Amino acid sequence: MRESNLRSLSAAAVLAAALVAAPLASATTSTAGTGQETHQRTETIELVAKQTQSASLDLGSKGLSQGDENIIAEDLYRDGRKIGDHSVVCTYVHINPDELQCVGTFALPQGQVTSQALLHLPPAPAIDIAITGGSGAYRTARGYVHTVPAGQTERRLTFHITFDEPSAS
Repeated sequence: MRESNLRSLSAAAVLAAALVAAPLASATTSTAGTGQETHQRTETIELVAKQTQSASLDLGSKGLSQGDENIIAEDLYRDGRKIGDHSVVCTYVHINPDELQCVGTFALPQGQVTSQALLHLPPAPAIDIAITGGSGAYRTARGYVHTVPAGQTERRLTFHITFDEPSAS
């Protein structure tokens, strides 16, 4: 059963949250709030994630148990060119049915993006993963990444990102 779950996780946890320098599409809006106006910028970005390594750690009780971990590394591609990488650690938080809490970091040319999701095995065909923050150019990033399988160890990623920035007055 664990081998079956690992294959499902590989397809599901090739999570994805990657961003690149040039957005595929973007929009800008302004909102007035409590006296301070903010500027919202949105981007939609499409990438492909390809798994390069994975490992399963049997921690605590022998066999599949709470606290066991799966670790996955991926390369991120745009138009066939590698633009970054992604690392994710998923911890089993519930057994039978299996649930994993996954936390990922995406290293990109202009900074890093963080993401998080609770996965249920077997995974749904498509998964939305929360963007929880970032650094560098992505320090105000929020939104989600829509992931769709494209093979055993590959996923197509669509990032829906919103940036909140103070407006220049």
